[in-house]
Amino acid sequence: MRNALIMGILMGILCAVVGSYMIVQQMSMMGDMIAHSIMAGLPIAVFLRWPLSVGALLAGVVSAVVLSGIESQSRLKLDGVMALIFSSFLAIGTTLVTVLPGANRIDVIHILFGDILGVNQGDLKLTFAITLIILICVWLFYKELLFYTFDPIGAQAGGMRVRWYYLGMVTAISLTVVASLQTVGVLLVMGMLVAPGITAYLLVKELHQMMIVGGCLGAFASIAGMYLSYYLDIPSGSAIVLVAFGLFLLAFLFSPSQGILTQSKFVKDINQ
Repeated sequence: MRNALIMGILMGILCAVVGSYMIVQQMSMMGDMIAHSIMAGLPIAVFLRWPLSVGALLAGVVSAVVLSGIESQSRLKLDGVMALIFSSFLAIGTTLVTVLPGANRIDVIHILFGDILGVNQGDLKLTFAITLIILICVWLFYKELLFYTFDPIGAQAGGMRVRWYYLGMVTAISLTVVASLQTVGVLLVMGMLVAPGITAYLLVKELHQMMIVGGCLGAFASIAGMYLSYYLDIPSGSAIVLVAFGLFLLAFLFSPSQGILTQSKFVKDINQ
């Protein structure tokens, strides 16, 4: 249980930090694409006797690079290309599971939905390392990331290597998805990547505040969802995401600055 608590706190912080950048840059659907695409790397990792995390990370980064290449060389709409890539990578993964020797040992249900109550020391160390690396990178390059996030064209004109920042962003998303496999799984990871950040967006105005508040909300959602899962005997990943969604609804309704029940126009309409 202690490992699960620590894992929940780490995942809440990690998902909020990465998710805040995703939300501001409108990259949420790319996160969903990467989450589905990592399935292609899992059977390859098993076949080559690599850790699953390595195969998942490589597949996630490759999918984003393929997306960037198609986007830059064609006039196709981004959402259509993303849908094609994540469905294709998912199809590759499910095909390789049945073709490659030993790949059928992968616990697909566990990968899809996660189980935070089953984390071990290895999972905890991996998640801690990923969280620490990403937090250090954000701290070291915060100003550059802020400039790139809000004005990528201006950043490129100013001499910044925006391609490297893009690659760093998709790598961070892929690492976060890899770390989330044990907690909420591939299908529900977008809930944790988006919900804490978008809830914080309704409560604060600055990006660094969004990451801090989102981290607190994400950690709370993980811990509360884990206890709900334990006492109500429901899937842990689903419980965590539902708690995060509940926090979003509260902020959506009652946020002092953006809540629909606290905005002056709404209050005036009710009084009339």
